Amino acid sequence: MASSAQSLKYPVAPSDNTVDNYFGTSVPDPYRPLENDTAATTARWVEEENAVTRAYLDSIPFRADIHKRLTSLFDYRKHGLPSKKHGWYYFYENDGLRNQSVLYRTRSLDAEPEVFLDPNTLSDDGTVALTGVYFSNDGRYAAYTISRSGSDWTEIYVMDAATKQLLPDHIEWAKFTGAAWHGDGFYYSAYPAPEKGKEFSNANENHRIYFHRLGTPQSDDALVYEEADQPLRFFSASIPDDESMIFVYGAGQGLGNSVKVHSLKDKLAEWKVMSPTQDYEVSVLDVIDGVMYIYTNYGAPRYRLMTATLDNPGMDHWKELVPQQKGVLTGVDFTGKDKMILTYDTDASNHAYLYTLAGKEIREIQLPSIGSVGFSASRKHPEVYYAFTSFAYPSALYSYDVDSDQSVLYRSSDITDFNPSDYVTEQVFYPSADGTRIPMFITYKKGLERDGSNPVYLYGYGGFNISLNPSFSAQRILWLENGGIYAQANLRGGGEYGEDWHLAGTKLNKLNVFNDFIAAAEYMISQGWTNPELITIEGGSNGGLLVGATVNMRPDLFKVAIPRVGVMDMMRYHLFTIGWNWAPDYGTSADSPEMAAYLLGYSPLHNISDNGTPYPAIMVTTADHDDRVVPAHSFKYAARLQASDTGDAPKLIRIDSKAGHGAGKPVGKVIDEYTDIYSFIFKNLGKTPAVK
Repeated sequence: MASSAQSLKYPVAPSDNTVDNYFGTSVPDPYRPLENDTAATTARWVEEENAVTRAYLDSIPFRADIHKRLTSLFDYRKHGLPSKKHGWYYFYENDGLRNQSVLYRTRSLDAEPEVFLDPNTLSDDGTVALTGVYFSNDGRYAAYTISRSGSDWTEIYVMDAATKQLLPDHIEWAKFTGAAWHGDGFYYSAYPAPEKGKEFSNANENHRIYFHRLGTPQSDDALVYEEADQPLRFFSASIPDDESMIFVYGAGQGLGNSVKVHSLKDKLAEWKVMSPTQDYEVSVLDVIDGVMYIYTNYGAPRYRLMTATLDNPGMDHWKELVPQQKGVLTGVDFTGKDKMILTYDTDASNHAYLYTLAGKEIREIQLPSIGSVGFSASRKHPEVYYAFTSFAYPSALYSYDVDSDQSVLYRSSDITDFNPSDYVTEQVFYPSADGTRIPMFITYKKGLERDGSNPVYLYGYGGFNISLNPSFSAQRILWLENGGIYAQANLRGGGEYGEDWHLAGTKLNKLNVFNDFIAAAEYMISQGWTNPELITIEGGSNGGLLVGATVNMRPDLFKVAIPRVGVMDMMRYHLFTIGWNWAPDYGTSADSPEMAAYLLGYSPLHNISDNGTPYPAIMVTTADHDDRVVPAHSFKYAARLQASDTGDAPKLIRIDSKAGHGAGKPVGKVIDEYTDIYSFIFKNLGKTPAVK
């Protein structure tokens, strides 16, 4: 029998009498004190909330069995794509349960590899993640970036690539950056050091580009680029292999990015503007024989490939190389001296094509089935490798011969007590509230009957031009082998059909996203797959907003809801860390009376019922080092949920420590989190999972 919350006693959250005014509309914000994540009262509330949540979860009799099965499912060898650099093949690999994947290298893929960099040695508990490795163009040095406890804050270290010895160079308070090498140093992006105690909550302003010369302290780094009158922008540097020029990208206040270019061979040259606004996405992929190859949605909402030269780099002088196609161009990889591989999205799955450098299609590259692909290739050699995955198939690596058009399986993964052929994935298209046709992938065990009795795990995102392609997750197997259906809806706001699809889910169109998600659940019911007593919805970040908003709109449609690291306060999101960067998708409460009213109308925090309307069982998740979507969103939302009359189902919050928004999370923490999530789901569905 499903759990009742009647026996749960929730902590009293810190509160005050704060009331905000938005164009004449008064909006109470009683849990404003929870925005102070370093206050003693907040810390005490967090401790008390975690105690309630832990007591609830630890009392679930099958929780230990779920943890054991998930540990078994994660314990398989995971292979990363090889990348050939300076005579070495580099690749990541995890032999099973290591918290972080290890970076190896070898002279030959048939030879025994050596460890190049093991991030598991950088901390005792696996909470330091390796987020990038950047080799100098002569191959002598490797700069690498790390994140601590899931934070977006980045540190940069440098090692001698030959000896693997760490150099004294160390960069702090960098963010959203790599290392763009030029000569004896590299360019990187950083913020001024934040106020002590506010490292993970204060707004991030004044992003700048610096140049660090090896062997010198960070305090001596040269400021290369800033726009002091534009504090709410990101800036990043990119340099082609020939080190002939530097590109500076500006983003954060539009749906795309600006681009400027400067010659590195003529120090007296002026910056030239390639893309003056942030209205379009523009990325210079490479410079080959003085020609810039540009990936953009300028004049092409499904993206195209353009060329330009340093003499005339402005948009008016670009030349079309590969025009917009029916599918959405999502990736370009150069291979050998005269070829490139273009990856397209068609109905949310990948297709790949071989082209000449002159923009002529040669052939489609046949992939194993419907799924997602990623390539590893280089202009410096003809070798091509790709990784392919789908919902029931872990990532498998293939070598691809450009001349013979042959793919050969090179690495695959086997999971204990799991046979991919026992499961099937189908794609369906269902109508949303306004008649728009929405694609959705459905994965389930063969032989499952449409008798309305199947648990459904419905996942969505719907924002920021991000596409949800087929993917594999070990934790999902537990759900599938217990007769559950995994449904992944490709909502508007994503990038599945290009920029038009994205815009249809932004700002004053945001309700389309929630309606698309609601329609997905209604479709699963109408087609006989399930019923409202068996539907779980889950989403993270913008997907957490999705879950919170749709629960408020249709609490009768779902049994369990898991909003993870969600954007729950739409009136104030833009005031924290990089929240201002989301304004092009959401709009802000300061924009206009119309925009403020629209946001207030769906903001998860502000639309929780308090009249006895039964809500699903809800478990909110967040983490103390999340400086992307600050935990205050989840804190305030959970506090209001618990204080409102929404029926007897439990309303819990799980607050992780030494963790952030999700990237780089140690395997052990991932297993623990999904143990709790699945335990909560099964308990509140009234089902006991059969665990192998």
